[in-house]
Amino acid sequence: MTVPKAELHNHLEGTAPPALIATLAARNGIALPTGLIQGDAFGWTGFAGFLQAYDQASTAIRRAEDYRDVTVAYLEACAADGAIYVELAASPDHAAANGLDYPGMVAGIAEGIAAARAATGIEARILITAVRHHGEERVATVARLAAAHPHPLVTGFGLAGDEAHIPASRMAKAFQIATGDAGLGATVHAGEAAGADSVADALTLPVTRIGHGVRAIENDAVLARLIERGTVLEVCPTSNVATGVYPTLDHHPLPRLLEAGVRVTLNSDDPPYFRTSIGHEYTLAASTWGLADKTLTAITRAAVEAAFVDEETRAQLLARIPQPTDG
Repeated sequence: MTVPKAELHNHLEGTAPPALIATLAARNGIALPTGLIQGDAFGWTGFAGFLQAYDQASTAIRRAEDYRDVTVAYLEACAADGAIYVELAASPDHAAANGLDYPGMVAGIAEGIAAARAATGIEARILITAVRHHGEERVATVARLAAAHPHPLVTGFGLAGDEAHIPASRMAKAFQIATGDAGLGATVHAGEAAGADSVADALTLPVTRIGHGVRAIENDAVLARLIERGTVLEVCPTSNVATGVYPTLDHHPLPRLLEAGVRVTLNSDDPPYFRTSIGHEYTLAASTWGLADKTLTAITRAAVEAAFVDEETRAQLLARIPQPTDG
């Protein structure tokens, strides 16, 4: 598929394939649990099993050099799929648990972005992600780290974690720090493990995007708020099926969201765990729902328009995307 692509939603630690995790573990003297790597795949069953496998694999990513290597590998793979822009969501909590401080993590990712850009022309930015079930103060601390250590490639702040039991609105202080003190764009996971009420709650925060957000389809009033605000959904179809949000792609609401006028983007989330890629997501959208190149190109344009980048970079990226009316 020749459509240029852009990705706003992935988790950097979750982009590293099994072979790379094995290499990093050997380099760092880490013994991975038996059964974590099964051939060219990670072994897990159920959403809890996925989270456990993710955390176990992430223990191999311990140094700035590791973050650099993970970043280069992922961005070069995305570029090979035709991606021109990717936002990388990195977790300071995972880095800290493995003994790496925030500046070291960011420095490693930034080196990887520079190397991948030089090799392929792909552009990328870093989105700092906090984990809501680590508690309000820890989430605020992550936001303070971003404010205290500004970096030109760190342009966004996001919230992941236990959506079903912890409302995003409880993290309002962190988002005030991130968007106010740090001047970052903001997004939040909602409408994945929990329903439309979770999306409505997320919209009380200063966010312009929602990670997933697909269950907004369950409530017409919430859907109308998304449309009125122009909030962009970071939709991850394969992930939603793999983690049991929907039983099959045929049940996924992406076509209905598009038809309703919601701004959506396509994303891979944690690609090696779900056996996908950004290129695969675009291919699936075409083959499953019959989305034409014109529509897919418009989706890429929506992603770049919603990206957390300066206006000069946005203009440069938009210039690389054909107008949706071009064939």
